[in-house]
Amino acid sequence: MTVTTAPDPAQAPLLDLGGRTALVTGAAGGIGAACALRLAAAGAAVRAVDRDGAGLAELVERAAGLAGPVEPVTLDLTDLDAAERAGAGTDILVNNAGIQLVRPIEEFPPDVFSTVLTVMLEAPFRLVRGALPHMYGQGWGRIVNISSVHGLRASAYKCAYVAAKHGLEGFSKVTALEGAEHGVTSNCVNPGYVRTPLVEKQIADQAAAHGISAERVLSEVLLADSALKRLVEPAEVAEAVAYLCGPRSSFVTGASLTMDGGWTAH
Repeated sequence: MTVTTAPDPAQAPLLDLGGRTALVTGAAGGIGAACALRLAAAGAAVRAVDRDGAGLAELVERAAGLAGPVEPVTLDLTDLDAAERAGAGTDILVNNAGIQLVRPIEEFPPDVFSTVLTVMLEAPFRLVRGALPHMYGQGWGRIVNISSVHGLRASAYKCAYVAAKHGLEGFSKVTALEGAEHGVTSNCVNPGYVRTPLVEKQIADQAAAHGISAERVLSEVLLADSALKRLVEPAEVAEAVAYLCGPRSSFVTGASLTMDGGWTAH
C-alpha cells in the first residue's frame, strides 16, 4: 500500500509573483488597495485601476519599497470599451470595484440600477474578455472576483447589489469552465461586512438614526446573522486573494471562498 504524506508546511513555497502583471479594480481604497499592496509585496507589477486619481496617488506612496511596482490607472469602469482594453496583457485580474445604494425596489432609481450592474457585472465581463487572450496564450491566468456574502444570500433593499453579485458568481463559474483547459482559474471571494470607510460611515449613520451605539449597530444590525461579531479586515480579504493566485491553489476553480463569520452557516 502506498502511503501519501501531506506536504510539510515548513516547505511551502512563499508567494512569488515576480514577472506577473496584476490588475486590481477599485484599488484606491478598502479591499482593492489591500489587494494591490499584497500582490505588489509578492512581486507582481500591479495596475491599480480606479476613478479616484487622488486615492491612487496615495496608494502609490503606500506601495513604495514593495517588491513590485504599482502603476495608477485612472479609469471609470462605465467606459466598457476602455475597461476591456485595460484588461489586455494581464496575468492576474482582481475584479473588486463596486457601488451600493440601499432603497426599496419601488423607490430604486432605474439609472442607478443600471450603473450598478454596469460597474459590477458588465465591467468584469469586459475586463475578463480583454485579459483571456493573453492568459490563454501563455497557458496560465488567475481571475479573482470579489463577490460578497450577498452573492450567496439576499438582503432587503439591496436589489441592484445583490443582483450584480449573484450574476458575478455565475459568470465566474462559466469562466472557470471555459478557462480550465487553458490553465486559467476563476474564483470568487465572499466576505461579509468589511472594515472600509463606506461601511464605517454606514455604522455611524445607523447609530445616529436608531439612537444606539456603534457597537450595537454592529452586533444587532449589520452582524445579526454572523457568528463572529466583528468586521472583516481588508488585509484578510487580500490574503484570500493571494492564496488563489499562489502555487497551492491551482486545483481551486469555480469556487466561492466564503469568509462571512458564519453568516451562511445558518
